[in-house]
Amino acid sequence: MTDAPDGRPKPADQWRHRGVRALTIARDAAVRAWRWWARSWDRLVAALQDEAPVGSAAAPSPSGPLVEQRDAPRLIAVPARGYVYSFYVRATFAWSSSASLRSEVLSWYVQYFQANAVQRLTRLAGDAARDLPPHRAGDLEVALLRALADDPLWHYQRGDITLTCRPDATVRLDERIMPALQPHVDRLVKLEYQFDEQIRKARYAEELSRQWVTILSMHADDDADLADARDHLLTANREAARWIAELLHRRADPSPESAPAPRVPQQTHTPAPPAHE
Repeated sequence: MTDAPDGRPKPADQWRHRGVRALTIARDAAVRAWRWWARSWDRLVAALQDEAPVGSAAAPSPSGPLVEQRDAPRLIAVPARGYVYSFYVRATFAWSSSASLRSEVLSWYVQYFQANAVQRLTRLAGDAARDLPPHRAGDLEVALLRALADDPLWHYQRGDITLTCRPDATVRLDERIMPALQPHVDRLVKLEYQFDEQIRKARYAEELSRQWVTILSMHADDDADLADARDHLLTANREAARWIAELLHRRADPSPESAPAPRVPQQTHTPAPPAHE
């Protein structure tokens, strides 16, 4: 190669150097592009086969089938008896599949079947709520959970993929009816407290009478007055037992009209039994 008199390469050599350098750059770019495409192709094939990509950055696969918890997009409104007020159902669905699906694939199938599950739960809730008054949200929730317990797993299929759905639900009252129910609920809370207080008094009176009967029975043959006192306490003890049974019966089977609590039976004041030495 001969340089020009001023020390610079000839024009032909300059073009040759530039061409070699361009070919080298193109070759290196092609090699890098091929390596990137090979890695991307392996990941794409693994994704289509629902397998995690092989490599040090691959996340460990979870044990057992994946489960995706998905809430209904909004509360499900079903009309109560009379079709004036409604119950509102908050629905939750747990989706899973026996096939080895990746999380994004499972999410796609869940999105596809979610509307069907919401529609099925709406029909169940509507059938159970049709004959219930609007303040019986608790009864609707019990009936709905009982229906779900009879058929706990729902199955949906698309092609070779089968998804399993486990629904759950809670029921809320219509907010428009809450102000009307508030005074009645407060009164029931007060009556419940009074009932518990009367039960405690009755059981204490029964236990006290039983202790006195035991003490007097030990000396019943010594004095006629002690025998009369024992008979009186036995009668009071039977009355206390009858009173407790009546209270429990009223609590188990309340009447539609809130009846007043039974009156505490009148008993003769009896001192506490002496402590045994």
